[in-house]
Amino acid sequence: MPTPAQIWAEADLPARRLAGLALNPAVPQDILLRLLADAPLAVRMVLCRDRELPDAVVDAVIAHPDPRTRGFLAVNPHVDPAQRARLVDDPDWTVRAHLADGPRVSLPHRPRPLPDDTVVRMITAYDGEELGALGFWQQMSWELIDSLPTHPVAEVRCWGVGYWDSLPAERRAALLADPDDGVRERAQAQVRWEDPAWVESALPPRPCHARTDILLNRVLSPAVVAGVLTAPAREDERATIALNPSLPADVVALLAADPDPEVRERIAGRADLRPAERSALVRDPDPDVRRAVAGHPDLGPEERRTLATDPDPEVRLAVSVHPALSEEERARIDYRAPLDRAFRFHPAPRVPRDPAAVRRDALSGHPLLRRRAAREHTLPADLVARLAEDDDPGVRVLLAQNHPDAPAALLLRCFLEYTGPERERLPTLPNFPRTGLTHLAEHADPHVRALVVRDPDTEPAVVERLTRDPDPEVRAALARHPNLPARRLAELLADPELAHAAAANPALDPETVDRLVHTHGRGPW
Repeated sequence: MPTPAQIWAEADLPARRLAGLALNPAVPQDILLRLLADAPLAVRMVLCRDRELPDAVVDAVIAHPDPRTRGFLAVNPHVDPAQRARLVDDPDWTVRAHLADGPRVSLPHRPRPLPDDTVVRMITAYDGEELGALGFWQQMSWELIDSLPTHPVAEVRCWGVGYWDSLPAERRAALLADPDDGVRERAQAQVRWEDPAWVESALPPRPCHARTDILLNRVLSPAVVAGVLTAPAREDERATIALNPSLPADVVALLAADPDPEVRERIAGRADLRPAERSALVRDPDPDVRRAVAGHPDLGPEERRTLATDPDPEVRLAVSVHPALSEEERARIDYRAPLDRAFRFHPAPRVPRDPAAVRRDALSGHPLLRRRAAREHTLPADLVARLAEDDDPGVRVLLAQNHPDAPAALLLRCFLEYTGPERERLPTLPNFPRTGLTHLAEHADPHVRALVVRDPDTEPAVVERLTRDPDPEVRAALARHPNLPARRLAELLADPELAHAAAANPALDPETVDRLVHTHGRGPW
């Protein structure tokens, strides 16, 4: 079965024109229904996957005889999840598998959740092959996830066992005493991982993901620890077990003195280090180790003072945000906040931070603490206004990326100044300005010039000129602008590069739309 990329690569120019019509917001519903019924697969893919759809078109997609067409609706991130949920009992397993996998979004973003009853239906009716692991979990609401261990349906409670490590003791006890054999067996399997002898028996002898997971997260027997220290299956395994919270104190001390700087760096953040061991690490010749230990919550006053004057600037920066320091102590440290970081979206935490702690960070003189506050989705209005004018670019961009009420002027400013990851997300936010952008047509950055497509007041001559821009992204964006002169729009329908974008232009006249449909995208127009 061809992939979506292959389907599009094999689409000819007429099909690409029709695919543009499928995205055209001005095309009436009857045209969309005709495209769904008669157009090639590439057109149906774009129509069903890449836009919002009227209810009548959704009805027609669900009744469409081609499972690939229905499968494109199953992964559409633009339609209401309740519309996708209507495919839950589709007769074709590939459609059901697409629904379970869900829309493709990059972490840490999540698609909008499916209705809870749909997810429960999938758990009880689908087999393991149809339930994709990560995609399926991401489509669960947090309310359903919290209810899984106590759900009245045993198969659903089995899924709740998967959150074993975060469950309170009473929930674990209830699952271990569950009346359903399958639930009890899964719970008992989780308990076995708390037995070092059983973990030792389950440890794969050769390097693999399962072995790494065990060495990182499970309670290790003395024999396993000794084996890793004396005959590791891979060179970095000493560093791996250094992160295991169950490691005995004597082994921690041994690894703290390990000649491998990577091992020392990883062990430096361990909470159970004795003061003498932390002190030794503070004076470690490797700056990476000193950087790691600088954030340790038990770092003493003398150690903090030592690191505050460390010759390595990254070490000084790391200790400058230590929670035990006062604002005066931070101000005496010679640090520089880096600007080459990724300032991106951060999901809201399940448990909100203490508002007083957030306010303290927002009012701090340290930019890294203000950046931490700027990520809060519920930051009050007075702090939003304050941080929107912050002199640190990282604070401003993080506020723009994360706060639902970030001002329009801030969003535009951040897009103009920030060129790092997720910059392209900023214009998709509801508060991003849609007017007053025409002056950006002369900007040196093509991504900025492309913003002109958002401004309905852009002069037709400017729009036409930008369809000849040296950058293909700008040309494609402006080919969709409704102020594009009709003559130029007709020219672009014949342009192999821009015909798809031109056909999506809402200014396309109805006669041209009808001719394209009747001639299957071949024209003339």
